[in-house]
Amino acid sequence: MSSLSRREFLRLCGLAALAVAAPPLLRRELGSELRQLNGGLGRVAYESVSVFDAPLLNARTLGYRFRDELLQLEYSLAPLAGPAYNPLWYRIDGGYVHAALIQPVEEVLNPVLEGLPASGQLCRVTMPFTQPYNYSRAGGWQREGRFMLYYDSNHWVTDIVEGPDGDPWYQITESWSSVQYYAAGAHLQSIPDEDFAPIATDVPAGEKRIEILLAQQSLTAYEGNQVAMRTFISSGVRNTGAAGLPTQTPTGTFNITSKMPSIYMGDNRLTDTLGDRFLPGVPWTLFFAEGGYAIHGAYWHNNYGAPMSRGCVNMRPEEARWLYRWATPRANPGDWEARGFGTRVIVR
Repeated sequence: MSSLSRREFLRLCGLAALAVAAPPLLRRELGSELRQLNGGLGRVAYESVSVFDAPLLNARTLGYRFRDELLQLEYSLAPLAGPAYNPLWYRIDGGYVHAALIQPVEEVLNPVLEGLPASGQLCRVTMPFTQPYNYSRAGGWQREGRFMLYYDSNHWVTDIVEGPDGDPWYQITESWSSVQYYAAGAHLQSIPDEDFAPIATDVPAGEKRIEILLAQQSLTAYEGNQVAMRTFISSGVRNTGAAGLPTQTPTGTFNITSKMPSIYMGDNRLTDTLGDRFLPGVPWTLFFAEGGYAIHGAYWHNNYGAPMSRGCVNMRPEEARWLYRWATPRANPGDWEARGFGTRVIVR
């Protein structure tokens, strides 16, 4: 059984999105095509998920899989029974799991960098998860007990050291509060400059805009009247967070004011997961509203099309990277943050 390539998975996500809005006949055809695609690996991204005897939310529960278990995804399907907001299911050994809380992952080991730019090197985790460590002269190497690093999270590497196993490890410096820790170098892939350099720079900045429709859980990037990209997102749920900040995504007209390719969220601040955990290396973040509301990639769920956050707008990391490169203010490779009066964001 072959694993899904990244391109095939993105295509699968697009087919699943089309299946939501398509007429019944087309949805049936899309469902057949989805079922024929081979699976890959999936990480359980929540405390637990149910395994059903059929791809239906009201089917009989056969058992459970728990956080960070890796599942072999035999194939994917999008049955007409849905749910309509996210009809994607995975067949696994022993039954079916809904895709909402299954993060598709890969296991890729990387050559270790021989040197680093003065400003650090942006890297992406390419393993389902990796255990970070802390180091101090007094205590030596100790496991970081608060969080793991997950597939598709981005991190600034600021040094290369000999790790607890004798292999090269990367020192990671998070953008918020200069939090530092270490991770196995082979588990992080250097992101080349061309993979996050600005794109569509020939389009006047004033002709770019982002429209987010909360009722449809969709985001569309426009160049004038032309659609440059359209996808499903996950916005904020309808309640209030513990810190008193509304968790529903604010509506109105805004502008992007700050862009960061990696940011550390959580730790009792405005965070973007209902589990309120630490979130290191949140990728491709575009802040647009006062209070810390942003558009960014999310590696902790796969439920695009349904509200899932405490106010931010979640996207698939690869799509968020495209939007980060496309939108203004312009951010060059090596920029930990780019500030300015940027692309208009309309939230309805």
